[in-house]
Amino acid sequence: MNRFDRITAILVQLQSRRLVKGQELSERFGVSLRTIYRDLRTLEEAGVPLCGEAGVGYSLADGYRLPPVMFTREEATALITAEKLAVQLTDAHTAELSRGAMDKLRAVLRRPDRDYLEQVSPRITVLASRQPNTAVPLTPNTHQLLLTGIANHQVVALDYRAGYQGVASRRDVEPIGIYFGQYWHVVAFCRLRQEYRDFRLDRIAQLHLRDEQFQPRPETLQSYWQQLAEQRQQHRTVVRFAPEAMPHVEENKYYFGWAHEQQLTDGWLEITFLTGRPDYLARWLMLFPGQVTVVSPATLQQRMRELARATYEYFGKE
Repeated sequence: MNRFDRITAILVQLQSRRLVKGQELSERFGVSLRTIYRDLRTLEEAGVPLCGEAGVGYSLADGYRLPPVMFTREEATALITAEKLAVQLTDAHTAELSRGAMDKLRAVLRRPDRDYLEQVSPRITVLASRQPNTAVPLTPNTHQLLLTGIANHQVVALDYRAGYQGVASRRDVEPIGIYFGQYWHVVAFCRLRQEYRDFRLDRIAQLHLRDEQFQPRPETLQSYWQQLAEQRQQHRTVVRFAPEAMPHVEENKYYFGWAHEQQLTDGWLEITFLTGRPDYLARWLMLFPGQVTVVSPATLQQRMRELARATYEYFGKE
């Protein structure tokens, strides 16, 4: 960050809080305390009315602020909630952008509203959707790069870890949208597979924008989901899971077309899936030997027998 940007950011900090300590600014911007004091003097010389002293803290004189963007208290509180969601559920770069945007918001609020937000903010918490030891952090700047590709119709190159092997392969894709449903996903036309695919962002090892634009296609997220829904209506599957399978099932059931479920009296859980990819579901169910029973359809049971037979024949060879 250059000096001009840092001084501007310090001004935003001063406008967003009642009192700001020099040490806090030093830690936030990664510069010495002496540099912060020099920046504060520059603001004073530019006509910014500062109050305070070294060791105590600094604030702006009442009545001084940049031209305001008017937010109600309720709107500002809603945006704080959005900031906390972004920090917990997006990549590091997007989280930092959200923090910066909220600092600018606080800077234009009236002091009573700023005080209100300082009281409310620590009492709003967003917990991780998965256990910390299993959560995979997103590649930094994933969201912004994908959104740039979507807006500019720009080809995105992905190193993508597909399936359970986790082996990354290079894909050139034409993204049409991102969404969150337990995980972040991007829907894009995959040039390797020559069809639209759903990619999980936590499985993207690396990505970058190519210097190539693609011709926009008529498909949208909504039309993609409608097509999936029509396919899934053709394959209604009912499966029962043993209690010991629940931790893994709870983490992944939505990805395989979860529709609804009911707890059985014997402790097992019966889940109905609507899926357009029954073979993909069959391969997932093979991970639960002795812990899963297929109620319907019979074709899924037969496919699992074929997979089990092929596995035995392959690994049973001497």
